[in-house]
Amino acid sequence: MGERLRVAVLGAGTVGTEVIRLLTTQADDLAARVGARLELVGVAVRNRHAERDPAVPVELLTEDARALVDKADVVVEVMGGIEPARELILRAIRHGAAVVTANKALLAEDGPTLYAAADAAGVDLYFEAAVAGGIPVVRAVRESLAGDQVRRVLGIVNGTTNYVLDKMATEGVELEQAVKEAQALGYAEADPTADVEGYDAAAKAAILASLAFHTRVPLDAVGRTGITGLTSTDVMWAERTGHVLKLLAVAERAHDEDTGVDGVLVGVHPALVPEHHPLAKVSGSYNAVFVETASAGELMFLGRGAGGAPTASAVMGDVVSVARHRVVGGRGPVESSYADLPVLPPDAARARFQLRLDVADRPGVLAQVAAAHAEHGVSIEAVRQSPGDAAVAHLVITTHTTSERALRATADAVAALPSVRRVVSVLRVEGA
Repeated sequence: MGERLRVAVLGAGTVGTEVIRLLTTQADDLAARVGARLELVGVAVRNRHAERDPAVPVELLTEDARALVDKADVVVEVMGGIEPARELILRAIRHGAAVVTANKALLAEDGPTLYAAADAAGVDLYFEAAVAGGIPVVRAVRESLAGDQVRRVLGIVNGTTNYVLDKMATEGVELEQAVKEAQALGYAEADPTADVEGYDAAAKAAILASLAFHTRVPLDAVGRTGITGLTSTDVMWAERTGHVLKLLAVAERAHDEDTGVDGVLVGVHPALVPEHHPLAKVSGSYNAVFVETASAGELMFLGRGAGGAPTASAVMGDVVSVARHRVVGGRGPVESSYADLPVLPPDAARARFQLRLDVADRPGVLAQVAAAHAEHGVSIEAVRQSPGDAAVAHLVITTHTTSERALRATADAVAALPSVRRVVSVLRVEGA
């Protein structure tokens, strides 16, 4: 086994350090799997004098990422961000290197540019770690299900928000406190905006939808609502009605009734998941992706969605694949966008919804609320009422499947009724 492949790692943060550790401590096993030695030729960092984990060889650190990329056969990008990651990946591809990246933000924003460059150069571009960390869902959707038709994908793809909502459900704490606990444990960044506002999940949803439906889904077409508006009362009412609150990434084939167009709907939003659904049981910082297909039926992928070791595991799986292709020939899958389906606006979605209202506690109010629903063609499935304070009653209304447009119009009409004090929340019911 005299052949060697030169591997460059861009970034030596939590994930990069674990990748380097595996490259060095598992060198013999990796060589046996690849058919060639994987030689770590350098690690690009912003400041090579910063204190680092002993697993990172000091003598391999460099601040000249461009020069490092130019001498590599395989480039592993785990630095994150848009630039200079995009420039370095494109440079690596132009020089004929295979690329493995965990950069969900870059793939969601400008994936087609990278895919086209890799295709033109005839090199591999792998990105398993960009979605759901160590869970092998990208490979499953892109390769294992290539002969099937994916109908719908539901995903808990952000471990921070899943931990926060689980904490709110099990301990009754408010969102702010749960976020602070997530930060103390290292699940959330000092600025948790990307997680709690749904930006992180939206990037992953765009990637998953593009793979599942063979259609380019731009990040700005993903509907996004985070969890910052949720309270412990929302979580409590979810439990009372037999649901669990989750931040879900949802991608599905859909029909826009207003325009008559068939296409793809992609969104991220808090959702009520029935207690019997597998996603309802996903706790803590775990991630899970539930895929509904025409032939294989329902599939679920569960595991650690973040952290150095799980993410590095996914990166190294890609490294072995692309390196093996360099040794024996061949290439992995390229971008599949042949379907070119239109991406529908978020309000074209159809779902069941749950509305919580504070209303005057007097006769005839429920009839007025029901009439407002009927006026907009929204059918009511169930109503739950409980007494409040000072002549106020709480109403929880669950609808049959309806369009989001009709539901929003209904909520506005209900809010305008004199007997309605306020519309407390409007949440989708998913996975029913």
